[in-house]
Amino acid sequence: MSKRSLLNTSFKPIEGSAPVEWRVEPGLTEYESALSFMESRAAAIRNDGAAEMVWLVEHPPLYTAGSSADAKDLIDPERFPVYDAGRGGEYTYHGPGQRVAYFMLDLKRRREDVRAFVAALEECIIRSLSAFNVKGERREDRVGVWVVRPDRPPLPGGEPAEDKIAAIGIRLRRWVTFHGIAVNVEPDLSHFGGIVPCGIQGYGVTSLVDLGLPITMSDYDIALKAAFEDVFGEVVPVLF
Repeated sequence: MSKRSLLNTSFKPIEGSAPVEWRVEPGLTEYESALSFMESRAAAIRNDGAAEMVWLVEHPPLYTAGSSADAKDLIDPERFPVYDAGRGGEYTYHGPGQRVAYFMLDLKRRREDVRAFVAALEECIIRSLSAFNVKGERREDRVGVWVVRPDRPPLPGGEPAEDKIAAIGIRLRRWVTFHGIAVNVEPDLSHFGGIVPCGIQGYGVTSLVDLGLPITMSDYDIALKAAFEDVFGEVVPVLF
């Protein structure tokens, strides 16, 4: 059992806080535009008391490098554009069919506890997957959410095969969070072959559709919204 699973993962805001704005972006969002928007919104939350926001996007195919990225883990640097993400973590892939959710939350309105915040993000993903009878699990030495694959041969040493279904990478500035999670709904899994995802060798990558579940992005968004409200509190949909 991961020690993060023992943390208090409720991250609801102090009483009287405004609901979190919940924005679902249509189409594909360019990565540089997303970075610029997150920077601006995080500053507005801290400096101007702007509402917190969760922003759901899909990106065109690309790789991002976190602050701990190792150049040797970028196997095919010419395959897709590579961006310096400015978040924690290593290399990851974003692309169509993957639900990226950017969390711009004020932990001063909640709890100033980064480790517990990561556990809360994991809890949110795990609850959203459970809506489709998928058992997502934490691993103490691997951030993100994993699924056991009994349909595949075990790993060397006899451990059951596991695949990663969701990645987490965050950044905080003056206790405002940005970046967030990436959950594989129906991406092209071959696109992960250009990197060592999150620097972790010996494990695969999966998606809800790869697990045999004909889930649409809208289906997943409904489950994610319900899970978010359980863990982080009320949301209000917004349009731009």
